[in-house]
Amino acid sequence: MSSATDSPATNPPAIDAPDAEVPVAAANIGPEATAADARALAEASRELDWDRPSFAKGLYLGNFDLSLIHPWPKAKADDVERGEAFMERLTEYARTMSGRAIEREARIPDEYLQGLAGLGVFGMKIPQEYGGLGLSLVYYGRALAMLGSVHPSIGALISAHQSIGVPEPVKVFGTPEQKREYLPRCAAGAITAFLLTEPDVGSDPARMGSTAVPTDDGGTYVLDGVKLWTTNGVIAELVVVMAVVPAHTDAEGTEHKGGISAFVVEMDSPGITVENRNTFMGLRGIENGVTRFHQVRVPAANRVGREGQGLKIALTTLNTGRLALPALCVASGRWSLKIAREWSNARTQWGRPVGQHEAVGKKIAFIAASAFALDAVFELSAELADAGQKDVRIEAALAKLWSTEISCRIADELVQIRGGRGFETADSLEARGERAVPAEQQLRDLRINRIFEGSSEIMKLLIAREAVDAHLAAAGDLASVDASLQDKARAAVGASGFYARWLPKLVAGAGMDPRSYSDFGRLAKQLRFVERSSRRLARQTFYGMGRWQAKLEYKQAFLGRVVDIGAELFAMAACCSRAEMILRTTPEHAASAYELAEAYCEQARVRIDEYFDQLWRNTDDGDHILSRKVLAGDYTWLEAGVLDPSEGTGPWIADATPGASTKENLHRKYR
Repeated sequence: MSSATDSPATNPPAIDAPDAEVPVAAANIGPEATAADARALAEASRELDWDRPSFAKGLYLGNFDLSLIHPWPKAKADDVERGEAFMERLTEYARTMSGRAIEREARIPDEYLQGLAGLGVFGMKIPQEYGGLGLSLVYYGRALAMLGSVHPSIGALISAHQSIGVPEPVKVFGTPEQKREYLPRCAAGAITAFLLTEPDVGSDPARMGSTAVPTDDGGTYVLDGVKLWTTNGVIAELVVVMAVVPAHTDAEGTEHKGGISAFVVEMDSPGITVENRNTFMGLRGIENGVTRFHQVRVPAANRVGREGQGLKIALTTLNTGRLALPALCVASGRWSLKIAREWSNARTQWGRPVGQHEAVGKKIAFIAASAFALDAVFELSAELADAGQKDVRIEAALAKLWSTEISCRIADELVQIRGGRGFETADSLEARGERAVPAEQQLRDLRINRIFEGSSEIMKLLIAREAVDAHLAAAGDLASVDASLQDKARAAVGASGFYARWLPKLVAGAGMDPRSYSDFGRLAKQLRFVERSSRRLARQTFYGMGRWQAKLEYKQAFLGRVVDIGAELFAMAACCSRAEMILRTTPEHAASAYELAEAYCEQARVRIDEYFDQLWRNTDDGDHILSRKVLAGDYTWLEAGVLDPSEGTGPWIADATPGASTKENLHRKYR
């Protein structure tokens, strides 16, 4: 098997991406991009090939193949040895850092960053041949969890640097020269960032306004534009910037189609200004800014991949990069369980510890079961990615979506268990003589994870697109809003053949046999439920396809519930597999692991049944009509009687017109 540094980009890349990856002309990318342009760009950026099996994809098609995740993937002995040794050093150093100091000062001290650099933290995923530690994704995630428990801002900084910053795209898509140039610097502590978002560009990159215009000699690009929410941008030495290269003709007369492209940019280049260090409700130590590029000259050698390949690079990087957030959620689940247990035993009301009252006890049970599931989902996804034998695109996306949602609920329940003390800051608690528990801070810090690296709503659409891909491929023109009736009739004939073969497979399966999965003991019934529900989910998706056909893509609430069901089924399967693995490896914890796995599965089954019910019994149509009327101003009378403190403070979206900056440059160096 090839090493992490071997990639299709071992030779200098061609200048242009294939036509299939650039379906939208560069001239059509920008504020005037149409819905069709946005859709075409998103479709072209997807990875279409499924060369390796995917457990999660099978769940949505009614194919519950437990062998893809069980037995639990086994890590290489060398990876474990190096990972454990590093975790021991990291844990020792983490104990010397103060999360309270970061929270008060709203900044990670430079000496912390220098200490982390000395440990090799900034090169955890970088291969050893380039000066990195070459850790597995499992140990990278465990390190993030440890650092995130000190303060989530540290986890965000490391994740932004290593999961989506310069190291990953260069490692996967860079030329040998780029790898030798940048990876050792990154491993040594050159902090990096990923710059895609703009004031009017979020999940729709077709509206991108930043440009990279090649010079006449082709040796340089001139970069102009404004990037928003540049995590790490305030202190970064290197950044990956996404910008539109216009169609152009080179000195030899060859025409190039351009498109969104990726560039490594030195942050001390003339023309770069960090205009603002943004502040947020949480993650107070995050170095996030607004970065303006004005006539910044970037060598052509700094382009990563081909012109027009930028979005594909970004999405490919995120396939496993998204696992950083689930790792951080693991830390919050573990800490919440510890605090809930200790507090609920210490606090007495009506003659009993509050944890013994059923209302509080149910919350504790939810936190405990969910903490186990968070651990199982992350570890399984990371182990699968490390093994490299499965396609984990959907697994990683589900892990990100599900983990960030359930961890926020855990944090909210912890605040409720703590009562008034949950709403009080750690500093205030300590000042009046009580234990400084930052429960309210955790709630604030976790909230952004449902937005980071693809909001939950966008994640559901991305996952749903992959989940219904087989249906769309079979339906052909039936799923096209532009196809004629004649084309749809021909497509119906082709689709009937696919469904004639596929639908009978959804009638019966192992989940109907009470002897199935017997080697899982008391958890066998949970896996039978997952198998039955997988087939049921596939049937319901088929019914939706038949009912709405080309309009299915607009039924976002329906598709969101389909995704939620699959996410819960994935988590249930992960819990069962992990419990069985614990039975084999650490039998002293087996009984409690089985109890936690069963508890999570029983709780998830209730939610799954509700999601299935809501697929067809909901208020979606009425809500759609109501929201349109709200947007049309039909109910402005309901808004009377309040004052809006934001009125007159500025436009909804800041001006991002290219040009020279008029503000002080807030970029700073930590080393």
